[in-house]
Amino acid sequence: MKIKGIRLYPVAPRWVFLAIDTDAGITGWGEPVIEGRAATVVAAVEELSLYLIDKDPRQINDIWQMLYRGGFYRGGPILMSAIAGIDQALWDIKGKALGQPVYELLGGTCRDSMKTYAWVGGDDPGDEVRQMEERLELGWDTFKLNGCGALKLIDTFRAVDKVVERIATIREAFGSRIDFGLDFHGRVSVPMAKVLLKELEPFHPLFVEEPVLAEQYEQYAKLGRQTSIVLAAGERMYSRFEFKHVLQDGGLGIIQPDLSHAGGITECLKIATMAEAYDVGLAPHCPLGPIALASCLAVDFVSYNAVIQEQSMGIHYNQEADLLDYVVNKDDFAMTDGNIKPLPGPGLGVVIDEEAVKEAAERPMNWKNPLWRHDDGCVAEW
Repeated sequence: MKIKGIRLYPVAPRWVFLAIDTDAGITGWGEPVIEGRAATVVAAVEELSLYLIDKDPRQINDIWQMLYRGGFYRGGPILMSAIAGIDQALWDIKGKALGQPVYELLGGTCRDSMKTYAWVGGDDPGDEVRQMEERLELGWDTFKLNGCGALKLIDTFRAVDKVVERIATIREAFGSRIDFGLDFHGRVSVPMAKVLLKELEPFHPLFVEEPVLAEQYEQYAKLGRQTSIVLAAGERMYSRFEFKHVLQDGGLGIIQPDLSHAGGITECLKIATMAEAYDVGLAPHCPLGPIALASCLAVDFVSYNAVIQEQSMGIHYNQEADLLDYVVNKDDFAMTDGNIKPLPGPGLGVVIDEEAVKEAAERPMNWKNPLWRHDDGCVAEW
């Protein structure tokens, strides 16, 4: 079997779908993208495709190492996202060729279902209680929300109190009926993270995500020693070589590699195994589309330390399209009480509606994250 060509489709709301075609009539699908930098990743995939044509797509390990080590400069969000989407598509091809789901090729499942959580609120948090009530009726009892809006390097206790009051309202409304993770989204400086983590402890969040930016990874261990809250991070780390630092230093209870950013299934499975050796949980980052989610699930179902899975159904980013709008086998993604079963089909288990994808790709898609500024005009972390 040989790779004969690639096709790339930028589609709403902010995704890129990659099709890798073979001379055996099998097509594999991947999802290579950096949100807000889609065109840059598309260019990287096209450049890397020169290494793919006429190669046997079943030689996944060799192709991965060739794409990663074949260029002198490596790593980072763009190149690793390009490799991630290619890797997903290659696993999809291999599974389809053998008539088996990817998780079977990885040794079989170690759990019967995977717990997911639902997003509530928006970029600038608000209205979470109503949205939680709606999703409770649909079966979810675990949620994630942004912990705060823009926060200054050193902010006032008025700003801290505003965050605390919001979270207190949620806990008062639901008691122990729900769990929720708080995403600091890298908006919080090291000094303010110390304050917020202490103030939020009484409300028992399930975890705090990206308590500080990944650039400040050496602070995770220090913050972890100062709080009883589980700390989570990793969506802006792109290889096992970055994760090894935070695992060795300690501080994180959950790592969150993104299957569309951190080298795909091949790399993220290694990252998950590294984390298991440190007794650290796995919760892959996935505010993206169905191929990315299917890839996450392939790793979740073979990883003992997978604890919960993000999914984008109804997320505030999904304007013009939602998680299953490009999927034929929607029933396979059904969630019962927030839990999803292994996708039964071969490969990644997602059947893409090619006509819907091609039609969507004809409409311009140029999602950019907001640019925030503080009241003094200084650029704020989004």
